[in-house]
Amino acid sequence: MDYVQVCITCLEDYREILIAELAAVGFDSFLESETGFEAYVPLDLFSRESFDEVMETYRLPAAITVVEGLMPKVNWNEEWEKNYDPIAVDDLVYVRASFHKPQVGYSHEIVINPKMSFGTGHHATTFQLLSMQGKIDHQGKRVLDVGSGTGILAIMAHLLGAKQVEAFDIDSWCVDNGNENFDLNGVETRMVLGTIREVQPQGPYELILANINKNVLLDEMAIYSHLLTAQGLLLLSGFYSEDIDDLVNAATAHGLRMTVKTTKENWAALCLRKN
Repeated sequence: MDYVQVCITCLEDYREILIAELAAVGFDSFLESETGFEAYVPLDLFSRESFDEVMETYRLPAAITVVEGLMPKVNWNEEWEKNYDPIAVDDLVYVRASFHKPQVGYSHEIVINPKMSFGTGHHATTFQLLSMQGKIDHQGKRVLDVGSGTGILAIMAHLLGAKQVEAFDIDSWCVDNGNENFDLNGVETRMVLGTIREVQPQGPYELILANINKNVLLDEMAIYSHLLTAQGLLLLSGFYSEDIDDLVNAATAHGLRMTVKTTKENWAALCLRKN
């Protein structure tokens, strides 16, 4: 079966949004590039109308350009192997795919088979949150991973000794992939589908992880605060360095105080404590 291949160039801020939108209209595999991403869908499942609707919605704000083509049935394991390299976060954790060899010298190892390539640790936001997690005591704590993606942050929480880890995402593709990754890493919890308002997680949690985007974080800040224990920690990323003040101001209005901020490649991450 042939696949429709679309090579999309877009603004970095819109990459994950566009991947989610295309997944919702049938695209089932994605590979990031330096300027955007490639998306694939079986030819018999390709809806020209749905695809064009997504492109027209985001073409101007995301500065999209598209190149389309057809390719034979794809060996995705081979494609991932060509496009996915292991990463190390300090000496805390070595993140690899199942086709990579383990490495010594790290406190932990995470195995991720990324059917989508965001949330793998390569992106500066995920990298920073993994690093932050390594500096936080997880032992015996309840942890909530909001917009879990590949499940990497939830897996890290499990490895660091969390008593209970809950995770969800709005994208069914992420949920399926996340649960596969949970199985690879011995995590018994199941990722579920929905927004935080649909899932209605039952707090309190000592630690909440949210690597999404600025607008969602601002919209859900009150919910995060409500779900946290007193002195609980909220780790945020998915936004640019210039957005830090907006996030901190919103957090302060809901009883959260910034304790740590980091930046990497103009992406920011925050650790906030509930007063």
